[in-house]
Amino acid sequence: MRLEPLALSHLDDLCAVGLDPELWRWIPHQVATREEMRGYIETALAEQEAGVSLPFAVVHLERGRAIGSTRYGNINLPNKRVEIGWTWDGRDFQRSPVNTECKLLLLTHAFETLGLIRVEFKTDALNEKSRNALARIGAQQEGIFRNHLICHSGR
Repeated sequence: MRLEPLALSHLDDLCAVGLDPELWRWIPHQVATREEMRGYIETALAEQEAGVSLPFAVVHLERGRAIGSTRYGNINLPNKRVEIGWTWDGRDFQRSPVNTECKLLLLTHAFETLGLIRVEFKTDALNEKSRNALARIGAQQEGIFRNHLICHSGR
């Protein structure tokens, strides 16, 4: 598994694994078409250009293609903190080592290379898969944001 800067060249790969509505259940928007995936990538790249996020494609080395995406967001270098999130992997790669490897790469880079002192994660209170995955890597829950984001379902 490798993280590489997200680019429009990942569009075909990400469409092949990322148009599953279940992947976007806990996200404020849904990506169900090729054009919506293009918009998702373009928005991530615009946020990168603005200096507020750094998006990555998750590339499966054996398959030689992108299988998901993750990013640093809410970058706050003066306070030495960043959020890791916006993470999704194709259904075939869920409950595999992929997400754990991604998180460990991002955490290591944040603390050891960037010299940050805080990394934050946010998940929907009902998103048990993500909350359990974070617990497995030792993340400490500090609280629950109530009514923080409205999911595409309206909840």
